[in-house]
Amino acid sequence: MAKTLPPAAVYNPDNLLDAIIAKLKLKNDAALSRALKVAPPVISKIRHRTLPIGATILLRMHDVSDFSIRELRALMASPKKSGMRSAA
Repeated sequence: MAKTLPPAAVYNPDNLLDAIIAKLKLKNDAALSRALKVAPPVISKIRHRTLPIGATILLRMHDVSDFSIRELRALMASPKKSGMRSAA
């Protein structure tokens, strides 16, 4: 059975890519593609949500960034924004 994101989460690969760029102190997506040893269009397609983050690239992200797989998966999911404010 395939695991899915929690219902209160929205798939957002930008958070993940930006976190890896920041952790590795890279300048841009082109530098990230070199670090991950993938073609630059792969990163672009992930950012534009036309290509999902597969197991192979997730493992490469883990190898180069030292983020755990759990951390990488958490970075891919951003909480769904609701129009309601907290009562706190």
